[in-house]
Amino acid sequence: MNSARSTAFSLLRAAIVACAIGVVGASWAHAEDYSAITTLLKQKKPEQALTAVDKRIETTPRDPQLLFLRGVAQTDLGKTSEAIETFTNLTQLYPELPEPYNNLAVLHAKQNELEKARRALEMAVRGNPNYAVAYENLGDIYARLAAESYDKAQRLDGRMTPSVAPKLTLLRQLFDGRANTGKK
Repeated sequence: MNSARSTAFSLLRAAIVACAIGVVGASWAHAEDYSAITTLLKQKKPEQALTAVDKRIETTPRDPQLLFLRGVAQTDLGKTSEAIETFTNLTQLYPELPEPYNNLAVLHAKQNELEKARRALEMAVRGNPNYAVAYENLGDIYARLAAESYDKAQRLDGRMTPSVAPKLTLLRQLFDGRANTGKK
C-alpha cells in the first residue's frame, strides 16, 4: 500500500510539475506573441500584425491583450468601425480596463461623436483614477464641447459675440496647436 501511495504521489507531483511548466511555457509564448505583434505595429505593419493577432486569437479568443492589439491594428488600417466594435467588446468583457475606453474615445472623437468620447473617457478614469492620458484626452473633449457650446450660443444670439468670441478664439488656437507655439 505504501509503495502504491508513493507511486501515486510521484505521478501526481510529476503531473503538477508538467502543468506548471505548460502554464509558464504558455505565458512565455503569449509574451513572445505580444512582443512580436507590438513590433509589427511599431514597424507600421498593421496588416501583418492583424493577421498574427487573428491567428493567436483562435486559441485564446478572450485574451485582453490580443483583443487590444487587434483594435490597434484595425485602427492603424483605417478600419474604424471594426476597431470601435473590438474596443467596445473589450470594455464589455473587461470593464475594469481603462485603455480600451481611452482608445474607443479617440475613435469617437475622430468621428466627432464627442458625447460618446466623453462617456468612454469618464469610464477610463473611473477605472484608473491615475490614468493621465485619459485625463488629458478628457480635457481635450471638454474643450471641444465648450467650443461647440460657445459657437451655438453665438449663432443663437449675436449679442453673445463680445463674451463668446474671445473664448472661441482661444479654443481654436488650442485646437490648431498655436496656443503652445505662440503663432497666430
